[in-house]
Amino acid sequence: MSDKLLVIGETKDGELRNVSFEAVAAAKKMNSDGEVIGLLCGHGNLEAQAKEMIYYGADRVITVVHEKLEAYTSEGYSQAALAVIDDVSPDVIIMGHTSVGKDLSPKLASRLQTGLISDVTDIEIVGDQTVFTRPIYSGKAFEKKVITDGIIFATIRPNNLPALERDDARYGEITSQAVDIGDLRTVIKDVIRKASEGVDLSEANVIIAGGRGVKSAEGFKPLYELAELLGGAVGASRGACDAEYCDYSLQIGQTGKVVTPDLYIAVGISGAIQHLAGMSNSKVIVAINKDPESNIFNVADYGIVGDLFDIIPMLIEEVKQLKQSQGV
Repeated sequence: MSDKLLVIGETKDGELRNVSFEAVAAAKKMNSDGEVIGLLCGHGNLEAQAKEMIYYGADRVITVVHEKLEAYTSEGYSQAALAVIDDVSPDVIIMGHTSVGKDLSPKLASRLQTGLISDVTDIEIVGDQTVFTRPIYSGKAFEKKVITDGIIFATIRPNNLPALERDDARYGEITSQAVDIGDLRTVIKDVIRKASEGVDLSEANVIIAGGRGVKSAEGFKPLYELAELLGGAVGASRGACDAEYCDYSLQIGQTGKVVTPDLYIAVGISGAIQHLAGMSNSKVIVAINKDPESNIFNVADYGIVGDLFDIIPMLIEEVKQLKQSQGV
């Protein structure tokens, strides 16, 4: 049984991403009696983020603060993480299957000479083994894997393993570890953000996604309004991005982001297999398309056949009235 479980947290704009809390819950599921140790790397004061990890289940948190960790680089963060791993000697390492996780985890696994199970969507304990479930063939099938030797190292897909309830009465030790970060071959001079403001697409519980059927950048505006009313985010198909209706940062699919929200509303999306690979595991899928033969209806839980330019304004008005009646 794993005694020490290291969770590598991830921050964005000074706040912990939800997948960090889900990773803590995953570690607890693997061994509720083991010690869950959080790791946070960055620049500046990380105490508030460390406390959040503890409130969500971590037993203690180690922070590595260095000026070379202000912006993420795989070289800098791997040096910091490897120093902590060497000191802690964890049996398990868990982190989110995010852009950072997909970049950092293979580098760490290679340096540690251990296996890596990526994009985990479920964890089961069978006897004394931890069984990980992950999608293959663009989500058309799933495989179960175990690590039989060495460190158990896995990345988890956001929005699949629920986080524990936040308990601000929990207490845990927060320590800072000094790490010597060598010269970096890659230096981040500036970060230009093209993604939309608001809810992070990969962690959104509600996503309104538009396709070529939206017809223009102007056609995306009602989608943003509906997403804001529902507390969600806006996504897009590859076709909509190629047509320059929106930025590629919104692309969902095999060559874009993979999302698993509670509610996915596909607006004017035909349902190409590449797009389905990025959203077919959503809990509830609603398709809006005027072509009843569109492939998107084959994966949808609910379908609306009609003109999206009539239906979306009706949905917006209904949601507004519902919220008003509830005093929201």
